[in-house]
Amino acid sequence: MIKWKGIRWSVHPLFVLVMIGSVVTGYFAELFTLFLIVLVHEIGHVVVARGFDLTVREVKLLPFGGVAEIEDAGSIPAKQDALIAIAGPLQNVWMGLAAWGCGQLGLWDPEWAAYVWQANLMIGLFNLLPIYPLDGGKLMQAAFSYGFNYYSMMKWTSRISIGLSILMIGYALSTAIRPNTGIQLNLLVVGLFLLMTNWTYYRNMPYLFVRFLMHRDKVAVRAISRGALARPIIVNLKQPIIGVVRLLWREQYHLYYLMELEGRVVKVVPEKEIVDRYLTEPDPNRAVIELFR
Repeated sequence: MIKWKGIRWSVHPLFVLVMIGSVVTGYFAELFTLFLIVLVHEIGHVVVARGFDLTVREVKLLPFGGVAEIEDAGSIPAKQDALIAIAGPLQNVWMGLAAWGCGQLGLWDPEWAAYVWQANLMIGLFNLLPIYPLDGGKLMQAAFSYGFNYYSMMKWTSRISIGLSILMIGYALSTAIRPNTGIQLNLLVVGLFLLMTNWTYYRNMPYLFVRFLMHRDKVAVRAISRGALARPIIVNLKQPIIGVVRLLWREQYHLYYLMELEGRVVKVVPEKEIVDRYLTEPDPNRAVIELFR
């Protein structure tokens, strides 16, 4: 692991295994090219994130791309998240076109040019799969942010990603039953990695949600600066505080209307008070009205 421009850059153990295999089989040049492609792919994410004045803490390089860990990722607008995500595959577009052009102009050996543009095509398209933490999974999260509250967005992202990871594993194993074929080991390993990553993401959702809540003040600042209207959320007095706080949307500031079953509004509470009470309340299942008497 090295630190450059304030960012920790590391190679994932999965990439190390691929490196060892490439050296043993004599494909070191192909591996080095793959490493450069992945590096430029991730630099695309970093440049756009830095353009939005975001802090990139670490970049982990994988054989099929990488993972850029951005500070306060849950608090940035979905549009910015989408632009950061798509910046990686866009690097593969220009690199692939450049390699194809070099082959057509005779600047590179045709076979080598074909390898480079096909590698870019493969990495770019693979990263657009709607599986977290691939770029396609982050684009899916950004899209879900406009149709679901933040907690539901996380839940559906993890469920879809786990399901697609299992399908990938199943496909990699299914090739073994075909004549003259075996298990697609590379795809199997990647599928297992994505499955474990998303299972961990699913298990850590409560902690990730708390991190999201701790940065809600930034959402309020942005809403106030652009003169946006607060979005109302109507809740029953007896709803637990944990259920109430999970109704927050990613980019909108809210006012909570605490209402009786008869339809009478008892109290209007800004979301900051709800979030503060949730973060300090030892019993998350306590009725919300008990916290505001």
